[in-house]
This record gives sequence, structure tokens and C-alpha cells, in this order.
Amino acid sequence: MPVSGPGPGPGPGPGPKPPTIADVARVAGVSRTTVSHALNGLGKVDPRTRERIKQVAAELGYRPNLRAQRLRRGQAKAIALASSMPFAVAGGASRLGFYMEIAAAAAESALRHEYALVLVPPVRSGSGLHSVDVDGAIVVEPDVGDAAVASLRERGLPYVALGRPVSPDEPAPYVDLRGGPVAELLLRHLHEQGARNPALIIGSGARHSSVDARAAYERVAEEYGWVPVVATAHETGGEEAGYACCAALLAEHPGIDAVCALVDAFAVGAVAAIRDSGRAVPDDVMVVTRYDGLRARTCRPPLTAVDLHLDRAASDAVDLLLGRLRGDVDTAAVATPPEPRLVARASSARVTSPG
Repeated sequence: MPVSGPGPGPGPGPGPKPPTIADVARVAGVSRTTVSHALNGLGKVDPRTRERIKQVAAELGYRPNLRAQRLRRGQAKAIALASSMPFAVAGGASRLGFYMEIAAAAAESALRHEYALVLVPPVRSGSGLHSVDVDGAIVVEPDVGDAAVASLRERGLPYVALGRPVSPDEPAPYVDLRGGPVAELLLRHLHEQGARNPALIIGSGARHSSVDARAAYERVAEEYGWVPVVATAHETGGEEAGYACCAALLAEHPGIDAVCALVDAFAVGAVAAIRDSGRAVPDDVMVVTRYDGLRARTCRPPLTAVDLHLDRAASDAVDLLLGRLRGDVDTAAVATPPEPRLVARASSARVTSPG
């Protein structure tokens, strides 16, 4: 018969209790109210006392109760990133691309200010932001009558726009993505590469990027003596919409020798349409696009695009929004990231002598 030894002793007891605000107050020799004010940036606390309290809190390993702080302040300490732009153009099936690059940079910037970023899927009328507990939002390239903006306005929440707002009755601080200069950069590049009959493909909505690109195209076409050819495609169609739009353009205007497809999804579809028409990129038709993202880099051939400095733009948008929440940024404020930079690739590498 097996002989059993002594049973296991009692397990380890509970670990030490985490330090409380009372512990910080006792070690620092101040009241709990003073500790609360010092750590939360409230009240009038002598700067030297504030620093001593912060040092004591760090040495003790004190962590404030964020939920209690939010309840006291009436703040969610969270901001949303929202757009009515469909994933078909903002990210695609992989959910990567323009929208997610902005989200990553904005989340990092928000966290530095102790805010969380809530990523909201594309907002449609009657859905979206009503149940999300946030203090405000960044709206990516709002359209006229934008559903995300409408939802925020119903709740009385402040927002800033990433890209120039286009609704005349919706004044908001915004980050200037330079829609016109970006389009002009691409079009002048095509001219330098020998294009004489370029076409423009833009989204069918009224986002600033489409509106500004059309205006820039008309200016540059007049300057260079181009016959303007502009087509629009629905954003929800993604690459398929770009394919159909470009195929129709090539059939109607067989002399087209370049396509500026502003949306990268449209540009990828355009490359396929050009190939299927028996033409080659870039030898017969050059293709350029606005956003230097995953689609531009992995297309075959890789697409000439523009570095929009989205990391800086997203960080600027966070700063503008937090400024609105503090009350020191008004609706006329505009932030301007660095100048856009052309990233030339094989899709527009053809060079011919000027005609």
C-alpha cells in the first residue's frame, strides 16, 4: 500500500496590495486632494510639490484608477477615427492602406497624450458613432453631407477633418492634405515623362481630393494644351470600378497615353484594363496615383505615387482635436504637414522627346 507523504502546504497568499493615493499622500507628506490635483494637472499646486508627488508615485509604483478619473471628469479619454470612405478604396479586403496607416499614427500620437483611439468602420447614414463613448473624432476626408460628421453633430461632439472639409455649412479645423498640389505634382511628372493625352480618374463624390484634383487637372491641361478627359468611378467599386472606368476611357479615347487615377484602388484596376486592351504600362499608357501605399508598391509594375506624410498629418489631426477639447483651437485652425514628395516608379518610367 503506497504511503503518502504530508499534503501540500498552503499556497502562496495574495500578493502585496497595490499602492493607493493615500500611500502616496502619506509618503509625500501632503493631503490626498493635493496628490490628486498634482497627478491630474488640476488645481493650484506648487511646481516643486507637484514634481515631488510624481516622483513618490513613480517610486511606489502607484497607478491611478483611470475609470474613476473618467467618471470624475466626465470624459471618455478616447477619440474616434471615422470616415464614410468605404474600405474598398480606404483599405481593401486586407483592411490595410490609407485608412490604417492614418490609424496607426493617430493611435500612437493619442496614446502619448493618454487618450485611446477608437477605430470606427466606414460610417453610413443611420449608423456608426451613436453608441461609441468618445470625446471627439477625426474624420478622414469628409464628403458633402458626410454621415460621420452628421452623427457627431447630432451628439454635439467636436471633430477635426483630415483633408479640407467640402461642406460649406460644416466649419471645422482641418489638416491640409494639399489635394491640388498633389494632383499637380503627378500631372507635371506625366508631362515631363512625355505624356500628351493624359486622362484623370477620380471618385464620384465631392471629397476634397477629387474636387481639388479636377481643378488642378483643368489648370494644367490648359497650360499644356491637353484636351481634358475626366472620368469618375464609385468608391464602393474599388479596383473593379477602376478597371471598368479605364476600359471605357480607352475605348472612347484610344489616344490616351497616361492615366492619373487618384484613388490607388482605381489605379490598380486601370493597370489591368490597359493590359487587357493589348497595351503596355508604361510604354503605351503611363499610370500614376495619389497615395504611396501597399497597393502602389505591390502593383506590377509598381505605381508612381506621392508621399503624403500621413504619419505627420495624423499626429497633427490629434493635436488639433485635443486642442478643441481644451478649448484653445477654433474652427478656423489649419495644420499643414510637410510638402508632398513624388515617389517615381516603373509605371511612369517612359521618357520621350517633347512633341
